[in-house]
Order: sequence, then structure tokens, then C-alpha cells
Amino acid sequence: MAAPPSPPSPPAPSGPVPRRRTRSAEPEVAVSPELFAPIAPGMELCYQTFGDPDGEPLLLVMGLNGPMTWWDPQLCSMLAEQGFFVVRFDNRDIGRSSRAQGRVGRAALVRSFLGLGGHAPYGIGDMAGDALGLMDHLGWESAHVAGVSMGGMIVQTMAIQAPSRVRSLTSIMSTTGRRTVGWQHPSLIPVLLSGRSGREAYVEGSVTIGRLIGSPGFPQDDDAARARAAETWDRGVSAAGTLRQMAAVVSQPDRSARLASLHVPAAVVHGLADKMVHVSGGRATAAALPGAELLLVEGMGHDIPPELFPTITDVVARTAARAR
Repeated sequence: MAAPPSPPSPPAPSGPVPRRRTRSAEPEVAVSPELFAPIAPGMELCYQTFGDPDGEPLLLVMGLNGPMTWWDPQLCSMLAEQGFFVVRFDNRDIGRSSRAQGRVGRAALVRSFLGLGGHAPYGIGDMAGDALGLMDHLGWESAHVAGVSMGGMIVQTMAIQAPSRVRSLTSIMSTTGRRTVGWQHPSLIPVLLSGRSGREAYVEGSVTIGRLIGSPGFPQDDDAARARAAETWDRGVSAAGTLRQMAAVVSQPDRSARLASLHVPAAVVHGLADKMVHVSGGRATAAALPGAELLLVEGMGHDIPPELFPTITDVVARTAARAR
């Protein structure tokens, strides 16, 4: 299968760039155990590091109901080999991070989705505050940030809330919060709202969703998808937490105008076959961010298959290089 076309090379950056390492010449990437960061009373985030602490700080932010383990260890190691000190973490309400409070009913969630009002126990801004709190715990004054889907919304908001703390921004398969872009395919709504009780149902349901929203150009391996879903369940899944995260997503504001005021090296990656967040969301994000690179990938849906790990690694590295 042909690889997706590469975008035009940007001008060579001035100053140092992340070190490009080779697997044969360097030892294996150092990986920490899972650690915990207290970021607020009653709130701690579980995180893990890859690479040399003296490397360029890079924070990876995952999407809806996705634990940090959805950032594949191979991809994290590839980024570390570029000279980054990589940190992935569980957002609140997933994995081993703290659970928030507040109940969200499915009917209220649908009302919010339709723009008819509704209550969200917390918002994308609060989740951006969590990520900045993790940076405080790590002693990072600033960092490169990359986010997938809801994680893209979070890193965009981090740059708005604390622009001096974001060195570069890579937004992957995400959107600006404007309701007229980045919509979901209507066929997905019943599947996303359906209850899945128990480990086996969760695993099989995850495989089904993966087939619906994954990359048609890079089909998923069902056995690998089952293994990932089982690991996700075992690390901690909260049905109530998923609804709280969904409420944060559907109640987010339109960030377009505030993104336009940013001056940060940025890149936007989006699949042309994405059914979860229509490609219009990626196009709108790139249009809003001054000077942003837009990389549209043929055959890519709402996932990052292994075949695209080099693509993601390269775009994060060259975006970071523009910060120097």
C-alpha cells in the first residue's frame, strides 16, 4: 500500500533541532513506571515518561475515553529517539487518574449536542488546566504539546490559556469547537451512546467502533484491537466519566478567534476518511492558527495506525524545530 504523500518541506529552521537518533547507534529508550502527579486537592494524574529527561519536553494528550496507553509505546519511543522527553498521561475520568464528580444523563448530553443547553461538570478548559498542572509537577516552564481528538481541543486551549507555556502545537484529528465544522457522522451517535456492561462487552464493542471509525486505508488488526481494549478496561474505565468527558466536548466554546491570536508553531493532521471528526474540523483549525501546516492524510480515519507512526513523528519534530 502506498504511503500518504509528504507535504512540501518547510524552510530549514535556525538554531538547534531535536537530535535524530538511530536504533543501531543508541541504547533503547528509557521508560519510567507509571507515576502519579497531585495537581489539585482530590485530583491526581497518572503519567509515564519516555526518553532522556534532558530532552525537549513533549506532552501527549489523548482523546475521549482514551487512556495514555492509546499513545502507542512504539510511537512514544520514536518521538523520544528524535530527542524529546515524552510524557503521556491519563486524563481525568479515565485510566488510573482521579475520577471527577457530577452526573450527566444521556438526554442532557443529547440536548447539549444539539445546542439546546445542558450541564457539564467540567469543561475543556478544566482539562487544559489539568495538563498545565502536570507540567508544573514535572517542573516544565513550557513544552511542546500534541493532542488527538479531544486531546487536540485540550492542547489548543492550553495555548490560549497559557501561550508562553506552549513551545509548539500539533493538533491531530481535532476541531475548533465551531459547530459547523468537525461534525460526527450521524450513524455513530447511537453506537457512542450505547451502554457496554462488563469487560467482554467493552472489548467487543471497542472492536466494532474501531471498524467504524478507524482508517480504511490502514485496516485495524482485530486481535490487537481486542488486546488494547482489554488493557484499557483493566486500567480503569468509568461509564459516568465517559459521559462527563463527552459533556465537556459538546459544551466547548468556539476557539476560532482566540486561536487566530496565537503566535506558536503549529501543525494540524487530519484523515480524509475521518467519520468521528469530519476533516472540515482540521481544515478550520489550520485556517485559524496563523502559519499552521495542514497535513491531510488519504485513507486515515479516527485513529493512528502503526503505518502512520513515522508521519506523526516527523510532523511533531519539524513543528517543534520551528520553535527555535
